[in-house]
Amino acid sequence: MAIAILAGGCFWCTEAVFSRFKGVSQVEPGYSGGHIPKPDYAQVCTGHTGHAEAVRIHFDENILPFSVLLDIFFASHDPTQLNRQGNDIGSQYRSAIFTQDAAQTTSAHECIRHAQQTYYAGTPIVTQVEPAQEFWPAETEHHAYYARHGNAPYCQAVIQPKLAKIFHLYADKLAQD
Repeated sequence: MAIAILAGGCFWCTEAVFSRFKGVSQVEPGYSGGHIPKPDYAQVCTGHTGHAEAVRIHFDENILPFSVLLDIFFASHDPTQLNRQGNDIGSQYRSAIFTQDAAQTTSAHECIRHAQQTYYAGTPIVTQVEPAQEFWPAETEHHAYYARHGNAPYCQAVIQPKLAKIFHLYADKLAQD
């Protein structure tokens, strides 16, 4: 299994998106890219820890290549918004790819170039590409948030439209329930 660590705004949204694809065995919300050990949600929400809300994805590259995972990532959030996603504002909501090795770094830059030339032409992509640091799992109440609270107003207003878009674009890559 390969690992990808991606930050695309709220980790509830990102986890809900990636947990539905063939080849993905686990999606874990947490924090990456910061400067204090073992941060918690309240600390990260201040924007002072340097961490981004992120997900650690365990996936089979033979089924879902890293480049396809990144295509889904770019379609699932707005990589042109600096330190925000919609109404979620702060560096903890930044767009970032925390790469595991040189191959992922190269692929990330290639996927950014492709997305810039196609989907986001005319608007700069601000997604950061950084070497992976320690990934700190989020508190238990943040795991499978959408699966447990799908009818909550935030889930209906923010997550559900993202899922509808992704399911339409990548229907052939979805796992069967």
